[in-house]
Amino acid sequence: MSGLLYVSVSGISDATRAEVASFAASMDQRSVPLSLLVAPRLKGKYRLLEDPDGQAFLRDRRAGGDAIVLHGFDQAATKRRRAEFATIGEHEARLRLIAADRVLEEAGLRTRVFAAPRWNASPGTLTALPATGFRMNVGYTAITDLERDIEVKARLLGIGDGFLSEPWWCRALIATTNRAARRGGIVRLAVDAKQLASSTPRRSILDAVDLALHHGAEPVAYRWQPHVSRSAA
Repeated sequence: MSGLLYVSVSGISDATRAEVASFAASMDQRSVPLSLLVAPRLKGKYRLLEDPDGQAFLRDRRAGGDAIVLHGFDQAATKRRRAEFATIGEHEARLRLIAADRVLEEAGLRTRVFAAPRWNASPGTLTALPATGFRMNVGYTAITDLERDIEVKARLLGIGDGFLSEPWWCRALIATTNRAARRGGIVRLAVDAKQLASSTPRRSILDAVDLALHHGAEPVAYRWQPHVSRSAA
């Protein structure tokens, strides 16, 4: 029995785009679609709408089979040491989601899939997501179809963006991936784009992907599919 393989990249900006493009090319060679986690604003004064080359890169990747996932609005901590959507209530979450959605729409990158920064969405955020048009939430321990109320349990394994990046952690990630893929489970790998410039994290993610593929895992991306009508079916 074979499982599924998800690979996502966060922290995409003008400063990391070259590394992301190189990594994406490696995934293309393996026929693995990427889930590209996009935030309208990032630390260092990055603004997606002020980066036409970045917008074009993301649109081209999506046209080639990758998926776009909203990954917060500006990723600013709303409380000390807590990620942007980790503790906020429904009202503030709704405002941030609407603002982020408008930016992605203007950039031609609108998506119905959301993953909170550090993969931690508050109850208020989960309530606000369907009301602002989002249909899927990608969390640390599960992937949830918000419209159909279906949750698939699968723990995320990552490097950076809330996860460690030390060599021992990279080795543990490879070993855990191997066990999960061998058993036909769901393998979810995530990497922060900044880590792709370092040889050990990059090689570790590639090794984990290759192990999952070796065990027959099917490469997929985080997408939400609308209901198919009976007539269309």
